[in-house]
Amino acid sequence: MVPALRTYYNEQFTTGKYQAFLESLAHETGEGPAFRVAETPVFVPAALTSKLIQACEEIVEVILRPDFKALTEDAIPPSLKVAGENEHPHFLIIDFAVCRQENGELAPQLIELQGFPTLFAFQELMARQYREHFAIPPTVDNFFNQLNSDSYFNLLRELIIGPYDPKEVILLEVKPDAQKTRIDFYYTQQQLGITPVCVTELIQEGAKLYYLRNGEKTLIKRMYNRLIFDDLLRQKESLGALPDLFQHLDVEWITHPNWFYRISKYMLPLIHSEFAPKSWYLHKLPVIPADLEHYVLKPLFSYAGQGVIIDVTQADIDNIKDPENWILQHKVQYAPVIYTPSGPAHCEIRMMYIWQDGSPRPLLVHNLARISKGKMIGVSNNNQDTWVGGSCCFFEQ
Repeated sequence: MVPALRTYYNEQFTTGKYQAFLESLAHETGEGPAFRVAETPVFVPAALTSKLIQACEEIVEVILRPDFKALTEDAIPPSLKVAGENEHPHFLIIDFAVCRQENGELAPQLIELQGFPTLFAFQELMARQYREHFAIPPTVDNFFNQLNSDSYFNLLRELIIGPYDPKEVILLEVKPDAQKTRIDFYYTQQQLGITPVCVTELIQEGAKLYYLRNGEKTLIKRMYNRLIFDDLLRQKESLGALPDLFQHLDVEWITHPNWFYRISKYMLPLIHSEFAPKSWYLHKLPVIPADLEHYVLKPLFSYAGQGVIIDVTQADIDNIKDPENWILQHKVQYAPVIYTPSGPAHCEIRMMYIWQDGSPRPLLVHNLARISKGKMIGVSNNNQDTWVGGSCCFFEQ
């Protein structure tokens, strides 16, 4: 999207450099990514960067509303509500499509958002390896707010570990070694010293939780939560006996599971911005639009694009038995703004925030990008294409 950098990058690219880049990712973590990593980063021009930050801060203002919890109380399924919720999420991620306005300028359009962590560790590694293997110039940066790799991990360490010994903090997930994002877990462990632990390995004694660390029963004081509770319940029968994570526990959640639902697609109809497509709760829709081809249907309680209906018809709406659990959103037209040797691609940009306890608002720290040449953006799609997949952005300074 920065023409001079795109041209230079494409001209300098070789498959040998790309393979060396992938090998470096695997060398640092002990295993290569289980998802496709794109051949290129995304170069974001300053004007688009400014719009992205403006859009994010407008969304943050909605979250800061004093009545936000009341507005989002119905976002949490009653069966998935966890005790001990804190006052704000420790993580906030906001996804935007890169689009082109009528005047030809690039602009973001909100796709989704979550009060849940993403690949906070791996994205630093990916950006650093792009820079090392492809001579990314110093005029662009992957960080925000004057951060660098050291200060970035210092912030994550303070947020996730805090005053505790790293052995008293775990990364919680279902079968972490089987997750496609496991490379992030391994790199988090390297950088912060915390162990990925499967929920089945937790030992519960009253309100306290323990895990076995090198065979020794160890008290857990904090859990860096990567566990999605509706996913956990879907697998419950195959997992066997589990601790009761819904009760009040003598442990700190980073971040608390309820924020996954509060800050989610449920929020979309509450956001009014030129960078957010109009959205309605389906059961509150005043009238069904005649031009349904310009809308998408999204289930509120799903993740990773599951259940999204892109080409909406009246029959799709008629077949929905629980309209209170769906939203109708004006369709976003991605622009093919990334020019690659195998054809143009479009992308989503994820802006990544952390929110320290005691801070008045979250802090923008890093980013993630996903590049695609198909209708669906996720890195599990378009696996037959090249120059697509997970990536990161370098923002023009």
